[in-house]
Amino acid sequence: MAHEHKDPTALVTRLRRIEGQVRGIQKMLEEDRDCMDVVTQIQAARAALAKVEAEVLRRHMESCIEGAIVAGDAEAQRKLVTELMTALTKSI
Repeated sequence: MAHEHKDPTALVTRLRRIEGQVRGIQKMLEEDRDCMDVVTQIQAARAALAKVEAEVLRRHMESCIEGAIVAGDAEAQRKLVTELMTALTKSI
């Protein structure tokens, strides 16, 4: 089942930004910064990761699942949708 993923550059850039956020949180803890400020930054990093996750899932539907549909591969469609449902269930 052949398909193409979109250029991952934007997602990699987002992940690098999140990596910087996490390093910032670590520094805040090392500097004994205000607890609620740390929590706020953790929530921001978590939200940013959720956005990356949503984009990866969207791309999965647009490339992998759509590719299986276009190819008429019912077995692959079932497998990919089951994987998607498993991933979504873990997110809940």
